[in-house]
Amino acid sequence: MSVCPTILYGDAKAAIRQLKDAFGFTEVCVYEGEGGSVTHAELSYGTGVVMVGSKGRGGLFDRTMANAGPAGVYVVVDDVDAHHKRAAEQGVEILMEPTDQDYGGRDYLARDAEGNVWSFGTYVPGAAE
Repeated sequence: MSVCPTILYGDAKAAIRQLKDAFGFTEVCVYEGEGGSVTHAELSYGTGVVMVGSKGRGGLFDRTMANAGPAGVYVVVDDVDAHHKRAAEQGVEILMEPTDQDYGGRDYLARDAEGNVWSFGTYVPGAAE
């Protein structure tokens, strides 16, 4: 693994719950700061990791990300339809139902509670090379 998305949330604890409950991520670690803010968290899915933190903690990264738009993250899953069903049952906003793509993958799109767009699919980038 050499690429790890990092997303800051207004309510990082709620985001961590949603990533675990709706999208099937596993909590690796959560470090809290003053007032219960999340200074750093890691959640894994397969061999990938997303790093999560709370907005408004100060510091260079927080200031740099202050006006950043929502992020888009792609996650490879074995069973798109089962993954989609779990997310939908948890009340996640589904932007695109599971769809077969011309390039050979099957995926769906969802938006988390703070506007980030998550793609879950069977396409494995670089596998055809």
